[in-house]
Amino acid sequence: MTRAVVVTGTDTGIGKTVFAAGLAAVLGAPYWKPVQAGMYPASDTEVATMLGVRVLPEAYRLATPASPHLAARIDGVAIDPERLALPQVDGSLVVEGAGGVLVPLTESLLYADMFATWQAPVILCARTGLGTINHSLLSIEALRARGVPLLGVAFIGDAHEENEHIVPLIGKIASLGRLPMLEKITADTLAQAMREHIDLATIKAAL
Repeated sequence: MTRAVVVTGTDTGIGKTVFAAGLAAVLGAPYWKPVQAGMYPASDTEVATMLGVRVLPEAYRLATPASPHLAARIDGVAIDPERLALPQVDGSLVVEGAGGVLVPLTESLLYADMFATWQAPVILCARTGLGTINHSLLSIEALRARGVPLLGVAFIGDAHEENEHIVPLIGKIASLGRLPMLEKITADTLAQAMREHIDLATIKAAL
């Protein structure tokens, strides 16, 4: 039976692919991104592969770097929600969303809606810098409004004591730690950073 954990973010470009790949590596779990939109300079699944993670094929692989709903329209593809059911694997699975939690998959389906359907625990990745309080709290509210089970927030970036304190406090959500910026990202350095800085015990207990 599949025991999935979903990695999403407060925005695009915050490092959640690296986090998701690192989590998959330390859990010994496969990585799956339901919809990949944009292939240059490297797709998220290619990044995960380069970091030594076993990657499951995407349900949709779109050429246009845009929101999935728009990329699908430009590429002449219709995204069918039934194809976005969680893959059946033995053991754990790490699933990565795209951009923020309200990114549209179609004109009537948001990623947060898909998370609600899956009912797998969600890790919200957040920047540590300016703007993260607002983006994080809005994301938490949007997920809770849909009944999405929230496992915790994981920060990515340089240390910011106040932001790392206030988001979990006001959002009433567990902090799973902070993945620091790595000088060199390799399978080994990422796995070590995940083990040293992320609350893997809490994540494993939810699977």
